Amino acid sequence: MLRRARSDRTSGLTDGLSIRGALPTDAVRLAELSGVLGYPTSTEAITHRLERLLGRGEEAILVAKAPSGQIIGWIHGSEQELLEAGRRCEILGLVVDPEYQGQGVGRRLVVAVERWAVMRGLEQIAVRSNVLRTASHPFYQRLGYTAYGPEFDDAGLPHRWMTRVLG
Repeated sequence: MLRRARSDRTSGLTDGLSIRGALPTDAVRLAELSGVLGYPTSTEAITHRLERLLGRGEEAILVAKAPSGQIIGWIHGSEQELLEAGRRCEILGLVVDPEYQGQGVGRRLVVAVERWAVMRGLEQIAVRSNVLRTASHPFYQRLGYTAYGPEFDDAGLPHRWMTRVLG
């Protein structure tokens, strides 16, 4: 697989990359990135969702900012309590601007949401990974996640559960 050379805009990114909680003022960029993820939505819809989600302690919506100040990725983690398995964190969404993929941004976002989960006393994290996104499984495996169970249908698309023990 050929990798394109890093542009001046992306070289040295991980040194100046910052992760912070999402803000309502981030809605325009979060909507754009949601489209990249395959879920086009309006800024207004994202604004309303952020208003509801940001006030909930069991939700973490984090953004990655490049040294330029541009938001280049986001992750949404949620504390879940399952009857059969107890409390865990589930990654509900993760997206990185394609121009910045392969440079550690997604890894930094996942690590940040894992830290949030540990601070909440959670011992496991899970993600529903779309099998059509061929790069996502190896990405999570490199971070210590293990696929389990059979493929299943979620919104008409095949997925696999991947999980990792925290701590």
